[in-house]
Amino acid sequence: MKFLPSLLALGAMFDASLAAPSSSLEPRACTTPKVRKNWASATTAEKSAYINAVKCLTTKPSKLGKSHKLYDDFVWVHATLFQQIHNVAAFLPWHRYFLTLYETSLRQCGYTGNMMYWDWVADSAKPSKAKVFDPTTGFGGNGNTTSTVWGTNCVLTGPFSKSSGFTLRYWNDEVRPHCLLRVFEPGYPEYNITEMYGDNYSPSVMAQVNAETTFDGFSNYLENVPHAAVHSGVGNLNGDMGPQSSSPNDPLFFLHHTQVDRLWYLWQRANPGARTFAYGGYKWPDYTPAGLDDLMPMGGLGANVTVRTMMDVNASNLCYKY
Repeated sequence: MKFLPSLLALGAMFDASLAAPSSSLEPRACTTPKVRKNWASATTAEKSAYINAVKCLTTKPSKLGKSHKLYDDFVWVHATLFQQIHNVAAFLPWHRYFLTLYETSLRQCGYTGNMMYWDWVADSAKPSKAKVFDPTTGFGGNGNTTSTVWGTNCVLTGPFSKSSGFTLRYWNDEVRPHCLLRVFEPGYPEYNITEMYGDNYSPSVMAQVNAETTFDGFSNYLENVPHAAVHSGVGNLNGDMGPQSSSPNDPLFFLHHTQVDRLWYLWQRANPGARTFAYGGYKWPDYTPAGLDDLMPMGGLGANVTVRTMMDVNASNLCYKY
């Protein structure tokens, strides 16, 4: 394990685990699940429809009654609840719900497809060449890296570039309007640091993550190594995807977290009887043991729901697969 960002290191100390059999909990009522695709295998039309819907969110009024736009609602809620949803047991189920609410908002913009994911494991050898960064059919590439001054590392290509007019309101919990910022980690072979920290979300690292047999062990490893490395690899310190509470500023955040959700889904499906409702660890703020009936706050984006309702993607309230 080569990468453990200090901002996210707290979760590594927790190793408790709780589990409950799926047969006695959530009914499996989903008969026609939606399919979430790999961005790399989506058609040009599917990619265009998704990106157009994302841009549409920046024109819709806030659902929260704020002076910002609907897209900013997701940034504001994530930033406001940041401590409550990271390095705690609820990290995976909370973000699963967050993605579901985002997908629902995309549909309000006429999008008829489903969430898609960036398979950064497959791209870990050369992340900067991933199809998701294509300037025409993707999210654009790196930001301007000629300056170290905050706010100047604007994305130069693609639908969210500075020239496209895509602007963001928040930086962490402050109002600091800016262009979309990215600062790809270039890699330093002499220090054994690979491009965009790709060796920290490689197939070999994911094999170690998947070898964890408890929810708590799996969740902490996934959050603090591959998940965190992707954030820092794309954003570094001055980019929106870096270790910022406002990281949903970058539309790539949602494909990144759909991949995180997919990896959890695959871990669950590897042993569904034992893992569908496997849950454990600690909860914020007092770090008492977490449970399936804990309520997850959503800051007004959606109803506060229990962890239990987000555990089984085969249930009718989720109803999707990868």
